[in-house]
Formats: sequence, structure tokens, C-alpha cells
Amino acid sequence: MSTQIPDVLIIGGGLAGLSAAAALSPRRSTLVLESESALGYHSSGRSAAMFEAHYGPGPVQVLTQASEAHHRINGYLSPRGMMLVAGPDQAEEFAADCAALSLTEIPMEQAVQMVPVLNPATVGFAAYHDTAEDLDADRLLQDFAKVTRSHGGVIRTDAQVTAIRHSAADDLWEVEVTIGTGTGRTTETLRSRHIVNAAGAWADEIAALAGLPPIGLQPKRRSMARLPAPGGHDVTRWPMIMGVGECWYAKPDAGKLLVSPADADPVAPHDAYADDMVLAEGLARYEEMVSEPVTRVEHNWAGLRSFVADGVPVMGPDPDQPSFVWCAGQGGYGVQSSPAAGRLIADLITGETPEIDAATLAALSPGRVR
Repeated sequence: MSTQIPDVLIIGGGLAGLSAAAALSPRRSTLVLESESALGYHSSGRSAAMFEAHYGPGPVQVLTQASEAHHRINGYLSPRGMMLVAGPDQAEEFAADCAALSLTEIPMEQAVQMVPVLNPATVGFAAYHDTAEDLDADRLLQDFAKVTRSHGGVIRTDAQVTAIRHSAADDLWEVEVTIGTGTGRTTETLRSRHIVNAAGAWADEIAALAGLPPIGLQPKRRSMARLPAPGGHDVTRWPMIMGVGECWYAKPDAGKLLVSPADADPVAPHDAYADDMVLAEGLARYEEMVSEPVTRVEHNWAGLRSFVADGVPVMGPDPDQPSFVWCAGQGGYGVQSSPAAGRLIADLITGETPEIDAATLAALSPGRVR
């Protein structure tokens, strides 16, 4: 049994937890616990990873735009662009998506020049902007981990939290953790002044261990397939392509093409995998808009994007127990907004004035979902 007392114990070794750890570790002693054997094993490591400053609800956009300088200074962004395509009978939906995503309609000839496999017989409308960028999520995550360790922060994998108790006598949390795998597992009791709940799809389960009410988190599956480059084309400079109403999207990746049905099926927290039927339906929607059929899927996978009812992340002290801090419900926006989200969590714990405005803080507060 161990009696370590870090100032902050962070549960979750994805981008949510590690961004908070990187911001906290220069100011407070920090310990990160990740239940899997690798960091970013679930949602953080399975994202299509785009930076789109105007994507998502208003509070998400505030966090994303506050994160842009971090991404740009560290070289995580690279040009990509975004194209929206719609059928001839989808004019109304197309106009709505263009307005929401700040896209400009382009002639079909230009769209086909950019993406030669588009089928002019089935694509009635196309729009584009060049501000969407690729984001190197893996390097972002690894750099957060490096910063954390460089300031003395500790990161432990294969660390499964099994019980959480708060001691009113000394205002400390006691966290029971199973460390290791197989016959080499041991149990430790750790103590800390604050807990950051950055457990992704499992955040409500962590709250339950701590005796706190849930926030109504709903994980939703998002599936992905990797295809050979269609028709042997060089896809390197193709934009991300999205079907109207986000019914599918495709994105170049290392000379291949990633295609997603953009599914959002409610599921229980688990190690997600793609549903074959859902994937097939999404690939069929993609095929309707292109001239090259899908002949082979090289690989497929899925991740979980977790939301509360209003679709806005939950960040800040729990109203019942302020030393328990939520960093959850990022949905599909967690990668691009993580630098500002991590700084926000650190500021709230250390008592610094957040860079985020008061209205956004209120919109992110856990108190709103109680």
C-alpha cells in the first residue's frame, strides 16, 4: 500500500487528462492514472483529427479558437480544406450546412478538379473552404505527456481505479487502484487533494465510485474504414469531403482514404468496434457520390464520442464536491479544443483567472446538468 499525496490525481490518460496534466504539472504535483496499457487508447487515438475553428456549439468554438495558437506554434496543423457535397434534390440542406460551416459554393468543374472521383451525375452541389486543417493528435498527446513528466508529473498506465472515498476530516480523496495486469497485479491506495475526472466514456462511472451524481453522459459510436486510394489516384492534396447533413465523410490519410458513416449510435462504455452493417450503409452513401466503387476495406475500427444532453462539454468543479473536477463530454471536439480545456481545468484548480469568458464558463459548468 502506498500513501502518495499529489495535489491533483487525474483519472484518464487521453487528451482530456493529459492536457490538464501538462497545464497543472508546472504549478501542482500531478499524478495521471490510465486504466489501459497505452495512453490515448480509446477516443483520443481513434479520431479523424481535424482542426475546424467554427465546428460545434458556441462554447466549443471558444475553446477551439483559444487552442489554435498552441496547435500552430507547435506545428500540429497542416493544410487540408473541407468540401461539402450534396445531391441535386438537397438544395435546402446544402444551404443550411454551408451557412453553419462557413463554406462557399463552388462550380462542379472546380469540385471535380479537386476530387477527380466525384460523380457529376449524382453530385448536384459542392462547397469548399480552405481553413480546415489536419491535426497531429498523436504528437499532441505525446507532447502533453512529455511536458507533464518534465515538470515532475507522474503518469501510470495499467492503473484501474476501483474505489474512491472522500475524507471530510482532512479533506483528502482516497483512491484505490489496481496496478498491472494478470498475476502481477497489486493494489494501492493513493491520496490527493483534487481529482480530475477525465475518464471519457467512463466519467459517470468514476463519479459513481466517488458517490457523486452522474451528468447523464451518453457515449456514441463513430466507425471508420480505411480504403485504398480510389482508382489509384494520389489523394494527398484532396480536402476532407463531407456528405450533406454529415451523413458520411472521407479524409486522406497516409496515401489511403478514411471513410466514416458519421454514425452516432448510443452505446454503453466499452472498447468500441465498428458495426459491419452501419459501416456498409455509410460506404454506400459515399459510393453514391463518387465514380469509383469501394472494392476493398483494408481496416476498420470505431471510437466513442461522449455527450451530455446539450452537446456541450462538462468542465469544472462538481457542485456537490468542488475538489472533484469534471473534464468530460467533449463529444467530437476534444482533440482540437484540448489545449484550452487543459488550461481551464488547471486555472480552476489553482485559483487563477481563466482566459475563458464568464458566459462560456457557465455554459461548461457541471452545475447546469444537475
